[in-house]
Amino acid sequence: MSEKKIRVIVAKPGLDGHDRGAKVVARALRDAGMEVIYLGLQQTPEDIVNSAIQEDADFIGISSLAGAHMTHFTRVLQLLKDKESEDILVIGGGIIPEDDREKLLEAGVAALFEPGAPTQTIIDEIKKIKEASAAAAAS
Repeated sequence: MSEKKIRVIVAKPGLDGHDRGAKVVARALRDAGMEVIYLGLQQTPEDIVNSAIQEDADFIGISSLAGAHMTHFTRVLQLLKDKESEDILVIGGGIIPEDDREKLLEAGVAALFEPGAPTQTIIDEIKKIKEASAAAAAS
């Protein structure tokens, strides 16, 4: 029996129109054997969370380059909690100041990546987080 593929929703919340990085990451994840659903631009946190639940996603990957990262990430985390879907892990990338990075990680974001992060680093981190999550759920 084959191992279940990691499923990742990739989305650009709000009015951020810079999606090249998100598309590069989505393609790299797909090429690494993950199932990727790219929602595209101008998604609301509600749309992102609802799609992740409907698609039985393991991760939500948010790309944020427009400065609204605190609003979007925390809203996604809250919606996941409200919908009792906190098993869906949130990761993200973009231009996020160090102080905000720390706050987001403390709030429950599983990993954050800076612009230009090697795609292999992102792939490896997702696999590591998924393995740790599966191990924690099994114990």
